[in-house]
Amino acid sequence: MSAKTLFEKVWDKHVVSQIQDGPSVIYIDRHFIHEVTSPQAFEGLRSRGIGVFRPDQTIATADHNVPTIDQHLPIKDKLSRLQVQKLTNNCQEFGLELYGLGHQYQGIVHVIGPELGITRPGMTIVCGDSHTSTHGAFGAIAFGIGTSEVEQVLATQCVLQPKPLSMKIEVDGPLASGVLSKDIILYVASKISTSGATGHFIEYTGSTIRGLSMEARMTICNMSIEMGARGGMIAPDDTTFEYLKGRKFGPHGVAWDYYLKQWKELYTDPDATFDASYKFDAADIVPMITYGTNPGMGMKITGRIPSGPDNQKALEYMGLTAGEQLLGKQINHVFIGSCTNSRIEDLRLVASLVKGKQKSPHVHAMVIPGSKQVEQQAKQEGLDQILEAAGFQLRQPGCSACLGMNEDKIPPGEYCVSTSNRNFEGRQGPGARTILASPLTAAATALAGCISDVREII
Repeated sequence: MSAKTLFEKVWDKHVVSQIQDGPSVIYIDRHFIHEVTSPQAFEGLRSRGIGVFRPDQTIATADHNVPTIDQHLPIKDKLSRLQVQKLTNNCQEFGLELYGLGHQYQGIVHVIGPELGITRPGMTIVCGDSHTSTHGAFGAIAFGIGTSEVEQVLATQCVLQPKPLSMKIEVDGPLASGVLSKDIILYVASKISTSGATGHFIEYTGSTIRGLSMEARMTICNMSIEMGARGGMIAPDDTTFEYLKGRKFGPHGVAWDYYLKQWKELYTDPDATFDASYKFDAADIVPMITYGTNPGMGMKITGRIPSGPDNQKALEYMGLTAGEQLLGKQINHVFIGSCTNSRIEDLRLVASLVKGKQKSPHVHAMVIPGSKQVEQQAKQEGLDQILEAAGFQLRQPGCSACLGMNEDKIPPGEYCVSTSNRNFEGRQGPGARTILASPLTAAATALAGCISDVREII
């Protein structure tokens, strides 16, 4: 039997049929939906007079359009209110589980799946959201799909998908103090660009990756899409198994032993080959920050903005110039949250840095937990009191200022140091200027009132 990569092992197991000179029909184990990309899919089902084929394998939550304050009140924005209500109505009509506003499991779709044990190794997972790649941290094939494909999965529990190429990204060595997984992925994106992994599924390997927590691994896989990849994954190991054990909807008892045995077979065979590969030394990675309008436009926080014709349009939008250093630049907004960095580990890191300190008076600092469970845990641990004492506003779960589809927008022309995954023009609101960074860098910036190197604090 020929050697296989982790991706090939999971992919091959889920191929229902192969269309000659065309895509594969892939069986989907878990389907997540939210209020933005699902309404038209349900309309398609109605128009054809069919139901959801396997409703038990679809989980819905409200996250993109929801407000992050006063969630017990009706949503003020008319369009947002309509979309959230549509999701509620559709789930009721088609018999789907919904974690809507007020539900104890409500939260960002890519946060609730792992924390509830719904996400598991060896699965195929899809959602009408590009950052579905987050779930690949568990050794799952997880990728975003369009609305027409959401309808496909609802109707058949399968999706048509061409088989991606494979890529290995290996990172070895210990991380320096103040360097987080967000810095790793921003560094990698700056090296291979936002198109460097186009058409590929990435497997992240190496001692640095193996040394990361599950929450840090999710951050890495979350941003695979920002390099053009179809998704990213990390082979499950003892860290994975320890994280999953005892989760609400994960396997228990005899079932746990059964699945654990299978999960331990999910690794890339020693002789397996990849279509492309990169290798990086963790010693080269320092706190990172972006200067442009795509996540690949990143640099060391102590660096200077590079020159070049490709940067000109981005720098004009950002109000920056080549050769400029961002360190020390005044910032009015800090956003800590999104499906990239809103888990309890992220909130703990921020709280540990700001404890006993006070944010700069001119900075508006928002901390958005990724789910009701994260919010509840933060309060149980007293993190809410630490954050609020430091002047940070801990709000309620949702996508929030990551994408500006709700009330949490950054004013035109103003800068926001954000722990989210995208810094496109207008991503956080019309004219907003987004600078991506890790939770520690964002917190340090809020304290100083200007872009800061967290290593100087710790």
